[in-house]
This record gives sequence, C-alpha cells and structure tokens, in this order.
Amino acid sequence: MKSLCYCGRRGGKQHVNPALAFTYCGSRNTSKMLQFDFLDDLRRMNMRQYVYNFHINSGSMEPAFQRGDLLFLTNYEQEPIRAGEIVVFKVEGRDIPIVHRVMKVHEKEDGSVKFLTKGDNNNVDDRGLYANGQAWLNRKDVVGRARGYVPFIGIVTIIMNDYPKFKYAVLAGLGIFVLIHRE
Repeated sequence: MKSLCYCGRRGGKQHVNPALAFTYCGSRNTSKMLQFDFLDDLRRMNMRQYVYNFHINSGSMEPAFQRGDLLFLTNYEQEPIRAGEIVVFKVEGRDIPIVHRVMKVHEKEDGSVKFLTKGDNNNVDDRGLYANGQAWLNRKDVVGRARGYVPFIGIVTIIMNDYPKFKYAVLAGLGIFVLIHRE
C-alpha cells in the first residue's frame, strides 16, 4: 500500500534538500519525489518573517491588490530591489506602512540603493508621502516585499477599525457565548 512519508534518504542517496523534500514511496524500487519550492523561501526566513503579514487599507494598489487583501512579506537583505517589485515601506512620521510598486531604482557604485515608488492606481509618485525633505526611499525604509496574498481576509480587521460598535458587538457576543457554554 502506498503512503506519503518524509524521508531523508532515497535509494541510499541523500535528497538535494532533505529538509524540504517529501517522497511518495511506492515499492522498494520506485518512488517519486515531490519538491515544494515555495518552502525554500520559508527555510530562509527568520521567525519575524514567518509571522509578518499586512493587509491593504486603501485602493491605491488596485487592480493588483484590493482593499482588505492580506499580504505575505519577505525581506532578504542580499536580494537587490528592482523596478516593478511591490514593496511595503514605512517612512518617518507615519504609523502605517505603505504598499506600493517600485518605479525607479538608482544604484551607486558604493552599493547604496535609492528608489522611488508609486501606487498602481495613483496618478503621481509617492514623493508627497515620504518624510519631509526625503525624495527617495532607502533600503532601511523597506519593511518587506510582497510574495503572496490572500484576497479579502483582512477586511475583517478593516471593518472592526472602521465600525467600533461592530467590534464591541462581536466581543460582547463572544463573551456571552463563553458564559453560556461553560461547563
């Protein structure tokens, strides 16, 4: 009978990446290896990057992302920032990070990088959103890069923040539920 198992070895040879390789074992002589490439990103992340997610608060990135979409972010220091990437950045003086696309990148010979961003649904670049006197973003301003998203999951948080009475009604309902179902 076939079963899904995790193996560190196959036929006496080590898998290319045993931490991320799953083997569908048939008989002793045959097996198929399924590679989960997306897990390679997870392996390279630290714990902060595993749990960091961000939801879209405005329509500035439509049609790429809608209000309420939940983004999954990574932030690898060794990967260069390129035009066309979607980054989440935080500027001095603003509490909420901003999700926009990189429009222009300037790389200097000393390795420093400056870049300009713009929302897909905006008419002008983001220089008006940056800190006073700041014309370009630096690497230190980047919180993360969008690697994936789940549509509309963050809308619950937005509704709770936009309608505080709804939030209190949900909390009261949960409290009543807990009191009624006590053993």
